[in-house]
Amino acid sequence: MNHKRSILMICFLMLIIGKIVAQKKENYVMVIHGGAGTILKSSMTAEKELAYKQALSSALQAGYDKIKSGKPALDAVEAAIRIMEDSPLFNAGKGAVFTHDGKNELDAAVMDGKTLAAGSVAGVTTIRNPISAARAVMEKSEHVMMVGAGAESFAKEAGLEIVDPKYFWTKERWDGLQKALKEDSIKAMQNKKGQLLGTENHDNKFGTVGAVALDNSGNLAAGTSTGGMTDKKYGRVGDAPIIGAGTYANQTVGISCTGWGEFFIRNVVAHDVAALMEYKGLSLKDATNELIWKKVPKLGGDGGLIALDKNGHVAMPFNTEGMYRGTVTKDGKIEVFIYKE
Repeated sequence: MNHKRSILMICFLMLIIGKIVAQKKENYVMVIHGGAGTILKSSMTAEKELAYKQALSSALQAGYDKIKSGKPALDAVEAAIRIMEDSPLFNAGKGAVFTHDGKNELDAAVMDGKTLAAGSVAGVTTIRNPISAARAVMEKSEHVMMVGAGAESFAKEAGLEIVDPKYFWTKERWDGLQKALKEDSIKAMQNKKGQLLGTENHDNKFGTVGAVALDNSGNLAAGTSTGGMTDKKYGRVGDAPIIGAGTYANQTVGISCTGWGEFFIRNVVAHDVAALMEYKGLSLKDATNELIWKKVPKLGGDGGLIALDKNGHVAMPFNTEGMYRGTVTKDGKIEVFIYKE
């Protein structure tokens, strides 16, 4: 009898230890992404892969340092995204893609989950760090979104760094525009002749960066920044700066999206994740999968998102070939990923 009790006690203790380990493993404080799309290991050099991983790790470390020192989640989100905006590797800030007219038009948004305060900018061309401009709109104005020249004037008055548009130029992105323009020309010729249009991979034209953080007080914040789509026309704006579409945070969860923006706007993806969790009681995993694997593809879109809930659980679903992404736990453990695992 005592032997059976001992076995039951050991099994019980193992179960408890297992749960503690699982909870510890899931106790994340930040998750970031650097864009989703056709990202294949076969087309990535070892040097570039290392560069991406180092940049993602640096962004996570910058955010984690804020959280560890007791700063609010908003500070962590802004710090992480600024690192990626300053890196030419990502389609945000310095590495932004070009519009059809050869310009870099930048969008960004940030949201505080505790208060539901939010700010965003769109179509800006001279603000070095659009994520900081989005936060300034949230904290230093009575508005939520500002666009174009007005947003730039406001950012300058708020004391943010203003740069010459040439600052954002990178050869890789410029070459990408030239390729897109050539493809546009070929398609126009095919269309004129009544031929079948080409079927290029649309997701090689865009990317985004984003971050979600959970601070020591249990508050969440989310932010997203992007250069939009290569060869975009007519002042096009995607989901990133639209609160509820590409960026959202409340007291339950924070979300930042990346992908084909038009479909994320139409599905109001970021807010829908939060709604599914709050109104239907779905888990973080089930709610995010519902959007990325069902609703967005159903309309013909693709991409991914990152999400972090109030309990420190993370989700990073994507339906493309890859997504630059990473996490950091409460104890400072950093992990970064690029391809499908």
